[in-house]
Amino acid sequence: MSAVAGTSAHTAAAWLWVDHLRGGGTTPWAEWLAVSRDADDPRRGDRLLPGAQQLELLRHLNLAGRPGAELVERVLVASAPGRGRQDLELLGAVEPLPFGPPPIDPATLTADDLVRVAVGLVAEDVVSGAGPEPEPVKVRRWRTRYRLTGDRWLADAMRAELVGQGRPPGGRGAVVAVVGTDLSTMLVHDWTATCFTDGGVPWADYCTRMRRRGRLPRRVDLARSAARWSELAGPDQVRVVLDPARVAKTVGVRRLAVRPDVAADAAELARRTAGALGILVTPPERAKLMRTVLLPRLAGTPGPRPVVAESHREWVEEQVRLVQRGLRAGDYPVVGDLDALLPRWPDLPAGEADGADEQQPGRVLSLALDLLLDPATGGGAR
Repeated sequence: MSAVAGTSAHTAAAWLWVDHLRGGGTTPWAEWLAVSRDADDPRRGDRLLPGAQQLELLRHLNLAGRPGAELVERVLVASAPGRGRQDLELLGAVEPLPFGPPPIDPATLTADDLVRVAVGLVAEDVVSGAGPEPEPVKVRRWRTRYRLTGDRWLADAMRAELVGQGRPPGGRGAVVAVVGTDLSTMLVHDWTATCFTDGGVPWADYCTRMRRRGRLPRRVDLARSAARWSELAGPDQVRVVLDPARVAKTVGVRRLAVRPDVAADAAELARRTAGALGILVTPPERAKLMRTVLLPRLAGTPGPRPVVAESHREWVEEQVRLVQRGLRAGDYPVVGDLDALLPRWPDLPAGEADGADEQQPGRVLSLALDLLLDPATGGGAR
């Protein structure tokens, strides 16, 4: 933190720094103040300076690209979503107040602090990026009625594709396809699907909570899901499909796309954006916007997907054996080999055996900046 003493005389320097940032400047506040402390400006007594978080976010945007004038102004008036979050004053620009958080040097803000502001802006762009309602699709008559359940990430995308072809699920005698793959991937899919609906908790917390509960999420436990549908529809109607590429034949079509995974950073940005988006729209609208607007923008983000920490892997392997045992005891066919459920563990980088990644907030911030700067994604360079 800068050692500059707080004085309102330096408010003038702060307003000049705001102008510097508005014009695309990237000089840190402490460096600016060191050479501009004696500057004069008619706004020197105005205490409604933008907050430190907003100004530092704008500086990072300037470092990452060339934000348009509209985006610049949006950043300067943005809020930081989150309970109890306040705008922070610039150290050295104002007199410290006897209450509330003290003024700070913006350079001491973490990437996580800046992401809190950035996701509010991304959420606004998601709302503004919503297109018109699609035309209703004519329902076609076809032989195989179906239901899709199991892996949320895969089954939900396949169902949406079929609905888009005029083939909605349900109906008398529908075949129930319980879709799955290796258990480690299904856990990632379950968390990712939540990130792109209502947000949920961070990946590490997701794994910890699951293990503390002592059971797999409902749609990841294929044995439980298949048993439930066997009771509802009859065992003759249930198919457990452990090869996603074979789902199409099971539901009576030639082909279905298998939705690819998204990178861990993209999923984390989606998770945090969902929280900000929930302030702007209703839950059903949020889920639709996350799926139709934000997901396409993040789908091609490079980077590794989440990895189950080594400390949880033995427990996950035990759950695989329980699921396999339950499926063997069922009266329904299994399409694919039960060994396809065995987790495929990627190697973890040195120092990440517990699954922690202290650098992720920086990458998530960089990704948020890219979304805001890219006019093709509805960002602020408009």
